[in-house]
Amino acid sequence: MLSEIAEELCNAAVSARRSTSDFRHTAMQGFNKYYPPDYDGEKHGSLNAYRGKHALGDRARKIDQGILITRFELPFNIWCGTCNNHIGMGVRYNAEKKKIGNYFSTPIFSFRCKCHLCDGWFEIQTDPQNTRYVVTSGARQKDEDWDPEENGGFAIHNTDPNEGPVDPLAALEKSTAAQNYMNQVQVPRVEALQTLSDHYNADPYSLSVKVRKKFRQEKKIDKEKQRLDESLRDRYGLPEALALAAESEESRAEAKEQWLIEKQMLQSQKSAEKKMLFPETGILPRASSSRPTVQKLSSDRSSRLGGKTSTSAVLSLRTRILENTAKQTRAMASVSKPSTSSLFRR
Repeated sequence: MLSEIAEELCNAAVSARRSTSDFRHTAMQGFNKYYPPDYDGEKHGSLNAYRGKHALGDRARKIDQGILITRFELPFNIWCGTCNNHIGMGVRYNAEKKKIGNYFSTPIFSFRCKCHLCDGWFEIQTDPQNTRYVVTSGARQKDEDWDPEENGGFAIHNTDPNEGPVDPLAALEKSTAAQNYMNQVQVPRVEALQTLSDHYNADPYSLSVKVRKKFRQEKKIDKEKQRLDESLRDRYGLPEALALAAESEESRAEAKEQWLIEKQMLQSQKSAEKKMLFPETGILPRASSSRPTVQKLSSDRSSRLGGKTSTSAVLSLRTRILENTAKQTRAMASVSKPSTSSLFRR
């Protein structure tokens, strides 16, 4: 029994030791922090120098010849010179990149690639002068440029075939006129703008004080106007979304004129209604008038007219209108005032 327990404990210890060593090995691989015992920082300098490897790895296997392996993508369609097969634009190769010269301060690179359809090699170089790529050996570029001259048109750089050669004197006159314009117009304008900028930016603190003071004054005025507008809306029950116009002498005069016009229109409307009801006299019927009063008015009017009311159709119509008005008034009064018996019943 004891031997079995001891054997299990030994197996557990061995497995734990193995897992710990595996973890350390994995950590050293992942973070690349392992330094061998014979590594000397002053002697070797770096781990790559200690192992005799380049930092770029296999890409720098020909770095001593000035060649770096890089990924290159074809900028155009080409025909392979060895197998005569078509290779499309965008195909990528592991090319040997090498510097072969300079155009002023811009380097010229060559890219040497191996065809994936055969064992032939082709080389493409950069052309900084014309900002393009050029096939130098092993292949030929597919000509896909459209020439307008071959198709009955004109060259893009020469749109006017009748245009003569450039006159050097005319070009000199243009340049002289441009120089005079710059000296007489542009330079004084720039100097004036610079002087104005220096004037306004000479003392920024005082300018800031003036601006803030003006802002505070305007803010007080706006707050007072907002308070008066709110009180006016609350007084007359106006909606909050209603924007009130600023009060001024012109607005006051305009409002007064509009009020007078509306007043005159109302008066004219009332006078027209009176004339329609009473074309000869402007007497309106009263609510407390009764039928004898109406009859009395009609008899007085008929006595004034000399007893000719029985034959006048206008007077009879007026009498009917007055009687109907008196009837409607009595009916409304009886409806609005309940009788005594109805009150006792309630």
